[in-house]
Amino acid sequence: MNKSNELIKASSGLSVAELFESQVSKNSTSRAVIDVDGKVYNYKEFLERVLKLSSLLLSYGIQPHDRIAIISENRSEYLELQMACAKIGAIVAAINWRLTAQEMQYCIDLVEPKLVLFTDRFKTKYESIKLKDINTIKLGNVYENNLSRYNLYRGESLGRGEDPLVILYTSGTTGYPKGAIISHRAFIARAMYCVIEYGINSEDTFPAWAPMFHMASTDLAIGSLIIGGSVAFVDGFKPKSIIDLIKKYKTSWLVLMPGMIDNFIKDLLKKPVEPVEIKIMGAMADLIPKTQISQITSLLSTPYLNSFGSTETGLPPASAGLIPIKSINYSLSKFQSSFCEIKFVDDNDIEVEMGLSGECLFKGPTLFSGYWNATKINNEEFRGGWFHMGDVMRRNINGTIDFIDRKKYLIKSGGENIYPAEIERILLAHKEVLEAIVVKLKSLRWGESPIALVSITDQKKFKIVKKELLDNINDKLAGYKRPYAILNIDKDDIPRSTTGKVQRHLVEEMVEDIIKKEYKEP
Repeated sequence: MNKSNELIKASSGLSVAELFESQVSKNSTSRAVIDVDGKVYNYKEFLERVLKLSSLLLSYGIQPHDRIAIISENRSEYLELQMACAKIGAIVAAINWRLTAQEMQYCIDLVEPKLVLFTDRFKTKYESIKLKDINTIKLGNVYENNLSRYNLYRGESLGRGEDPLVILYTSGTTGYPKGAIISHRAFIARAMYCVIEYGINSEDTFPAWAPMFHMASTDLAIGSLIIGGSVAFVDGFKPKSIIDLIKKYKTSWLVLMPGMIDNFIKDLLKKPVEPVEIKIMGAMADLIPKTQISQITSLLSTPYLNSFGSTETGLPPASAGLIPIKSINYSLSKFQSSFCEIKFVDDNDIEVEMGLSGECLFKGPTLFSGYWNATKINNEEFRGGWFHMGDVMRRNINGTIDFIDRKKYLIKSGGENIYPAEIERILLAHKEVLEAIVVKLKSLRWGESPIALVSITDQKKFKIVKKELLDNINDKLAGYKRPYAILNIDKDDIPRSTTGKVQRHLVEEMVEDIIKKEYKEP
């Protein structure tokens, strides 16, 4: 019976590498990868590079489940490494190059890689990291020379199913990152989800401009290759380069994030385009002014993704909805994604009634495999057989889902709980508001009070905008949720983590200083 079970397990365990190779056998001359310099690799050519790299890695003694770290900007070698590790059963640790050397050191020490790949761009930071008998390979000419010396690896694919493939570090605003383990199974399920939910297919190109240490690029880059599509690498957010790509290729998913859309719109207005086709675009619609979403969807004739997901879950649990083109009066309520199960629970893990807020719990094939070397955290966050996302949500009577806020950031005012996102959404709905942040302020009377900071298009209009915002809030929120004050802040002065998330604890410190100078004790 045991032997039979093992045979069944082996037969059902899909491999990212094998699915990629199957696409090569179907159409070896199809476009697979477009590098940052415009060089195009077809599937046959890219597979040959992957197999040579597999042989190179094996020469360093790399075994299944060994970690290989990479510190690099977006380029084709990043995807080569991921596919080679899928082939030989190794694990890619995707290091966030925006981190300080100290933070990088932590990430390296956490996973204990046997090999590190890096580029000249991060040489100074890299050289400050202490490596304990770890081999290194510099990408570029050194890498190419090494690759040319090796024959194609002809062995079987050693990674599959539940085997880890990539470690993506989740950002924390107050502590060091955690290493989220993404398996072959999860990557394949995430690709299947995009095919089924969004109609992405082999004719589509994915413009990978977001860092490859981020799920937004890694998920879709790997997914594109295993469904027969192509990946076009862009070295960071470069609107002109991205515009050139969408003019030339059918685009699967154009990733857009808060803080970037405004500049992208400006470039599109300077040089209007008629894209070949874009399936979907966007992310984080909750955090983007509605006027910007209306404008960008109009300019590109593409719906905006009303998404809710995470590094840990992929696009599910609630990313089935699209915001229509040119729409301005849309709801940000989410639609539950296909192929997952979710429920909402209170602080005692008891499921809440419909219409009440609770932490979102998740089950599904896109789910990650826990955090690397974090048994205590895994036991806590996977308790009861569900992944506890740490996000507070509410299911409405019509079946839609509303994101309320992160569970861990809560404002307790006069015995009532206040979730910042409830206030931020109203602020962001104003046409002049570019960014909005709500944090807690210590209050002798209430314990804590909410306070808002906004960045607007024209600083001279702040007094007028402030009054309109207060009127909107008074109309739409209960009294205890209304912010003690609305402050003006330049968007460049907002403290952020290396992955772009607002560091609320630093915003709190800024606010305290302002309040002491300009306001009475709340």
